[in-house]
Amino acid sequence: MKKELQAVKKELNAISKRLDKLVDALKKADAKPKKKAAKKVTPKKVAKKAAPKAAKKTVAKKAAPKKAAPKKAAAKKAAPKKAVKTTAADTVLKAIKGLKKGTDTASLMKKTGYDQKKVANIIFKLKKQGKITSPQKGLYVKA
Repeated sequence: MKKELQAVKKELNAISKRLDKLVDALKKADAKPKKKAAKKVTPKKVAKKAAPKAAKKTVAKKAAPKKAAPKKAAAKKAAPKKAVKTTAADTVLKAIKGLKKGTDTASLMKKTGYDQKKVANIIFKLKKQGKITSPQKGLYVKA
């Protein structure tokens, strides 16, 4: 078992070194003008590599980051539009804002359906943020 693990470790180290070389090559290729660098760098790498499989991997890895970048940008744009979720803190704050005289934890538990610990934690956070105040012990009003 120990020998097998050591063999796996050696293989992983070898793969790690190959990946480091590929990353360095990609950085060099990106630093140069794209049109000239893509045509000149790729044949040199193929000539240096003993196995053609390694060349295929470099081509695949070069293509993957280019395709992934636009998808990430599109996902970032879509995320703010979907950010309409109401949190538990929003629910408790809404319940407190609805009452001018304020409310206590027991009535908040009934309105929201949360247990005592959750309501207490939310109240603590809202007080810390300055969104609610406590004029009396156990009574909470909007700030």
